[in-house]
Amino acid sequence: MKEGAIADTEPVSDGERTGRTSPAQVLLIFLRLGLTCFGGPIAHIGYFRDEFVVRRKWIDEHAFADLVGLCQFLPGPASSQVGFSIGLMRAGYLGALAAWTGFTLPSAIALILFAYGASALSGPLGNGLLHGLKLTAVAIVAQAVWGMARTLCPDRERASIAVAAALLILFSTQSLVQIGAILLGGLAGLLLCRSEATVPSGHVEMPVSRTAGLVALAAFFLLLVSLPLLRAATGSSGVALFDAFYRSGALVFGGGHVVLPLLREAFVTPGWLSDDAFLAGYGAAQAVPGPLFTFAAYLGAVVTPEPHGLAGAVLGLVGIFLPGILILLGALPFWDSFRRRAGAQAMMRGVNAAVVGLLGAALYNPVWTSSVHNGRDFGLALVGFVLLTAWRAPPLVVVAISAIGGVLLAMTGS
Repeated sequence: MKEGAIADTEPVSDGERTGRTSPAQVLLIFLRLGLTCFGGPIAHIGYFRDEFVVRRKWIDEHAFADLVGLCQFLPGPASSQVGFSIGLMRAGYLGALAAWTGFTLPSAIALILFAYGASALSGPLGNGLLHGLKLTAVAIVAQAVWGMARTLCPDRERASIAVAAALLILFSTQSLVQIGAILLGGLAGLLLCRSEATVPSGHVEMPVSRTAGLVALAAFFLLLVSLPLLRAATGSSGVALFDAFYRSGALVFGGGHVVLPLLREAFVTPGWLSDDAFLAGYGAAQAVPGPLFTFAAYLGAVVTPEPHGLAGAVLGLVGIFLPGILILLGALPFWDSFRRRAGAQAMMRGVNAAVVGLLGAALYNPVWTSSVHNGRDFGLALVGFVLLTAWRAPPLVVVAISAIGGVLLAMTGS
């Protein structure tokens, strides 16, 4: 890939002139992005485009669009996968690790600190603050459902798939129903959503051989199958926690918010933490930059089983990000030919519609049922939703307003 000159605001190193960048430089660039990228995965991709396509010219527009398409197709956190791929392209596997570390570390540290401080919040002030964060989750998830439905369910076939997936989840208490809804959505898409097949353009070259890709895919599926068996055989709480994080990260299609129902099923249902603590942490995750998947650091720190605290946070981060990285490495050598198949495009349309239904069901239970108790709660959540959708307010602003509003509601005795 031909590399251009970097913007005049920075000196051009010899390495960047020749298309090479040191892992240390990649780390510093992504650390800055990890400190400043607010607004969710779509906004993150916008930051990446400005940094690496416009300013640094590490990758051209068509290749970047193709890379984003790949990461949105795969399960896992799309913006983190795009960043990982750019680091891989510029500085090999060490560069990929540096990109992931720099982008993930700031928000992970912030959420670990919140996990340690959340237990100290008590009385009307602390309870109101936590309740306001829970109402933030109502607004954020409602915005995600609204935006994803408009984009991913624009016709009656996909809207019907979304509704069917939501009904399956709302009328069942079985944890496997969520996985089944995603699989059935893919099957329905294969049957109903073939009419809009397109021939994509662009090409992405990455230093991943077919052999390395097959090894990564084998590791992805081996862990997905073997971790539950190892959990049952050993009874280890550490294996159980890693399995819960890994399984949740492996089944997330359509954006970071979709991980909410999967993580709740994995952690709240077995009693590892309460709904209140879960949603308070999810609300706090909206206030920090970087990927939403760092919510796993908070969960790993506050869960009841061992290990928790800092060790649990590290376990959570590795467990939830690992499947997305493995399947990305596995897909890179084969993606260009696979994505041109009409069947693959149709299947993913159905999967994306099903995840809209999955998130819609989560909006009702647990987000709405555990957060909105009266008209004042609904009003505060509605303010947050309108700020996000109509005023395009940054999530950080909505978090602040909801937190202050929650405190005021608590102090006035609502």
